[in-house]
Parts: sequence; C-alpha cells; structure tokens
Amino acid sequence: MSGGAITGDARTGGATADRLLRVTDLEVRFGGRRVLSEVSFDLSAGETLGVVGESGSGKSTLARAILRLIPATLGSLVWRGRDLRTCDSSELRGLRREIQMIFQDPLGSLNPRLTAGESIAEPLRIFESALNTRQRVARVGEMLERVGLDAGMMDRYPDESSGGQCQRIGIARAMILSPKLLICDEPVSSLDVSVQGQIVNLLLDLQRDAGTALLFISHNLALVRHLSRRILVIYGGRLVEVAARDALYERPIHPYTRALLAAVPPANPWRSGAASSGLIEAEGAVRPVTGCVFRDRCPYAVALCAASVPPLEEFVPGHSVACHRAGELPPWAAQSQP
Repeated sequence: MSGGAITGDARTGGATADRLLRVTDLEVRFGGRRVLSEVSFDLSAGETLGVVGESGSGKSTLARAILRLIPATLGSLVWRGRDLRTCDSSELRGLRREIQMIFQDPLGSLNPRLTAGESIAEPLRIFESALNTRQRVARVGEMLERVGLDAGMMDRYPDESSGGQCQRIGIARAMILSPKLLICDEPVSSLDVSVQGQIVNLLLDLQRDAGTALLFISHNLALVRHLSRRILVIYGGRLVEVAARDALYERPIHPYTRALLAAVPPANPWRSGAASSGLIEAEGAVRPVTGCVFRDRCPYAVALCAASVPPLEEFVPGHSVACHRAGELPPWAAQSQP
C-alpha cells in the first residue's frame, strides 16, 4: 500500500482516504537542543514504514513524539484527520487505543507487579470496561495463543519469563485492541539472534491478520529491508532520504545512506553483523548547527553545504533526498549493497 506518489515535501503513501498519519514539520527540543527538525511524512493503512539511522539520530524520539510521550515543539501530527498535538488528555486517551507501541527492552516495558495475563488484560479494562472477568480471560487466552504462548503463561511474572517471552507478552498487550498502527522501536535488538526471526515473523503474521500498519524503527539495515515497503533515513534529527525499499537499497542517493549501506557486509537480517553500520558517532558528538547536518562527515561537502540546510525534495519520482549535490554524485556501486 506504499505505491502512492511523493509530493515535493516528500510525504508519501496511498490515497488520502487510506492515510492514517500525516507528520508535518515536526520539531522536538530538549532544553535548547533541537533533536528533531522539519520531519514530514505520511503513513497509510496497512503499510510497513521503516525508519533507519544510527544511535542518537532521533528514531526513538520520533516514536515517542507521535505518541505524545514527549512534547513536540513545532509541527503537526494528524491522525485520521485529528491533530494529536491539540488533543486534550481525554481525547488523546481515546485515540491511543488505535496507536500502540512495542519497546526495545521487553522486560523493562512490563510492570513487574503484574502477571502476563494482567498486563495483557489492562488495555481491555481501560477501553472495553463492559467485558466481565470471564470474557477478559478468554480474550487474553486467545491473544496468548496468537503470539505463540500457552495459557500457562498467564500467571507468570516478567522476571519468570525469558526475553523472547516478555516481548511476545508486550506484543500481545499492544495487539489486544487491534490497533490501526503499531510502532516498533528496536523490538528485537535486545533479544538473542535465535529469537529475533521468530518475533519479526510474528509481527508480520499479526499485521497480515489484523491489517495493522507498522512503523518499524531499527538500526539493522538488513532487517528493515526484509520488513519494509518504504523507508525513511534519519540523521541528526532530519530526514535525509525517503524512498521505496528497492529504490533505496539499489540506488541510494544521499551520501549518508550510501555510507550506511556500504558499511554493512552481506548478511541475513538475523546475523549480529547486520546491525552495525560502522558509522556510530561518539556519545555526545556535536553536529553542525548550520547547513547540512552530515557535512562534517561527508566526502562531497562544499561551501554551500555549510551555508544552508538542504531541503528534502523529490529527486526522481517516489524518491526524495536532502542533499545540495544529489545530481552531481557518482553512480552507486552495485557491489556495495548489503
């Protein structure tokens, strides 16, 4: 469902009637530091949209801003025609049943005082209060089966379960209300490689069955390629490239995207080597406050790159990039692809 046109401001997706989310010029500041700048994109019903970038690039901040777990400074977050930034707490609470999130730390995301059954049932208590205890237990049991766990897990506490089991419980809790959008923030990065494929395949099965859109955030480029139909590349809090999956991996344009792809050795998505770009910045690294955020690390940077921020613009149909020199870069070498 990602075959719609990309406009000049790089928003993409299907027809307007299918659009779930439109993010426009989103900005987030922590104190005086701007961590997201002018982020704009669309997400359509049933779509899987990947978000890639290094640690500290703004991926998790974007996820939390969409859910209003942290406040945005500027911009709009329009969910099915309603701006989440202007919703009062009561309206926002009602809308949150449609947008759920899976967190990176499966154990830390669960309340240690609640059993698996209680955690999964909690959304039902909040949003479907008319259900009686027997009905809630039945729904929880069905959901446990859907995520590959047996009913005996219902009475277990998080510290009595493995990381993979805790993540399945978190997925069950997120999916019990059949949300229209599931935000996955590095959902397998803390799990053993042997478990990662099981969790990803589970997400795909649930998406197929429920028609849920996925916003899949990861620094594992091979995994994002396996999952996504369309991909956002973020660096320094800015979108630097937006394209359909095959176009991005076969014909990357932005120097940062090319560097990410060239640094990843050929690998399947579950190998640990596929998760490392080789470009991770030092903690607390200072990025340029003017011009292109990537210019200090870019081999193609010129004076213009320091003078002004390149806008994210459509370079070829369906493929947008924020680079002053996009039309001058040498062709991408096919042998550099992961």
